[in-house]
Amino acid sequence: MELLLARSSVSITELKKSPSSVIEQANGQPVAILNHNRPEAYLVPAATFAAMMEWLEDIELAEIVRSRVNSEDVEVSLDDL
Repeated sequence: MELLLARSSVSITELKKSPSSVIEQANGQPVAILNHNRPEAYLVPAATFAAMMEWLEDIELAEIVRSRVNSEDVEVSLDDL
C-alpha cells in the first residue's frame, strides 16, 4: 500500500475521458492520478499551485531573514541609492 497525498483519486483512464470534470470535481484540491492502483502523479488546480509556490517563496525568504539577523549593519545614504 502506498500513501496518497490527496483526498481524492482517479485512474489515468478516467482522467483521459474527462479531464475538465476531474478538475471541477476536485474543488481546488489535489487529485492523485493512479496507474494500476498506484499513485503516478498529482493533478493540482492552477490557483492551488500558485498558492503553493507563493508559500514556498515565503519560506525561502524567511530563511534568508533568519540567516541575516545577526549580520553586521551597513550604513547607506539615500543619496547613494
